[in-house]
Amino acid sequence: MSPRPFAHLLILMFATALAACSERESGPVVVSVIGTRAQLAEPLKGLPSPASKLILESTAQGLVAFDAAGDILPALAQRWIVEEDGRSYIFRLRRATWPNGARVTAKEVARMLEVRIESIRALDPDGPFDAVQEVVPMTGEVIEIRLSAARPMLLQLLAQPQLAILSRDGGTGPYRQERWARALMLTPVGDATDTGDDRIVPPADRRILRADRAALAVVRFRAEQVSLVLGGRFSDLPLVQAARIDSRAIRTDPVHGLLGLSFARTGPLVEDGAVRAAISMAIDRERLPALLGLGRWAVGDQFLPQQFDLPRPPTAPAWAGLSIEERRTQARAAIVRWRDGHGAPPPLRIALPSGPGSTLLFGLLATDLAQIGLTAQRVAPAENADLRLIDEVAPYDSAIWYLGRIGCMRRINCSPLAEEKMQEASLASTMADRLALLAEAEALMVAHNGYIALGAPVRWSLVSRRLAGFTPSPRARHPLNHLLRDPN
Repeated sequence: MSPRPFAHLLILMFATALAACSERESGPVVVSVIGTRAQLAEPLKGLPSPASKLILESTAQGLVAFDAAGDILPALAQRWIVEEDGRSYIFRLRRATWPNGARVTAKEVARMLEVRIESIRALDPDGPFDAVQEVVPMTGEVIEIRLSAARPMLLQLLAQPQLAILSRDGGTGPYRQERWARALMLTPVGDATDTGDDRIVPPADRRILRADRAALAVVRFRAEQVSLVLGGRFSDLPLVQAARIDSRAIRTDPVHGLLGLSFARTGPLVEDGAVRAAISMAIDRERLPALLGLGRWAVGDQFLPQQFDLPRPPTAPAWAGLSIEERRTQARAAIVRWRDGHGAPPPLRIALPSGPGSTLLFGLLATDLAQIGLTAQRVAPAENADLRLIDEVAPYDSAIWYLGRIGCMRRINCSPLAEEKMQEASLASTMADRLALLAEAEALMVAHNGYIALGAPVRWSLVSRRLAGFTPSPRARHPLNHLLRDPN
């Protein structure tokens, strides 16, 4: 039998094993990521969903990548140097090929990077790529990213899924994908000189990836049809508890980011700064861990979880330090004043994703808002809303991401003065001036009360005892090529 038909026979055997709903000890590692098939099929459109992130980092690596611990690793770039006091990053590409066998060149990579960077800058012009001047192919294997000012977090930015190097035919690995009706087969990419016709890949090195609803993913794991479930959020966590999954299989990631509610500009009620502050004061965040069964969940009233690169600690809300009773007394007074001037306040429309965790969160919000004389109405994320949930892991360690995520470019109820400070920071001539202006912007955003912080995002996975190499990740990133079968 020639090598190619033999490889096809192997794939047919794997498909048969999958259809039989049995995960063989020696077969591919079967992974279920919470999401949709569309997010796997068109990942750039599906970002920042877990399914889209996973398929991009699995099949279309960027110049660099994150490992599970959050450290930077070589990817398409085998090495790099930083020159001119952090204003020049020079990358040497490794030998790599596109799925059609063509050689990857520095010119192609530079062009693709420029397109991606410009699309990100269009959404966030004062954000992390504000200082990028150009991406230049220096030779066939070397590219340079030139900056107008140093940006220390550039490597972390380049490791993001949206910076994946992707052609029409796909990416450069670490896996190639073959699409089935209900799943993907991921096969490790060989050496650039390997045609693939005579390369036999051990079944255990392959991955079967499927996108499932959270409930189905949990059921598959309980039935031992999959070894790994990725992409869990707070909204789905009660499903794990209801299924009585062994607590040793549940892994939570120590992530930073935003979990909270942003205000829209939808009318006189939420346009009133005193009302926005009253709504934030009314919420008893300390009830959240018990509500969702997460004893170590870090809740809080500040959108910056720590100082990061600011020259001072994060700004606390004006009402920080008051008891929940004192906060609600002040909040009720603010609502009474609004009622006296405008009449009965309309219901607050709160957009939340589906899932039992969201139902529990809405119940808490509705109960707390009722304490100050407001009613709440739950709506779907696609509907018009006064408050929308933000549930995102910070992709890099800087106050810039947090400020940009709740800034005016995101079409939320923002502080124009803070936006001006962000623009000034982008043009600052020194890093000290830049950070000082960012600190001013942060204080203005806190005073504006356009975002209600609840705590850190929740990211969980289910990991079979037969699987080794899984590490809780501060970026919620779990490279599939780092997983191994446990020989024990």
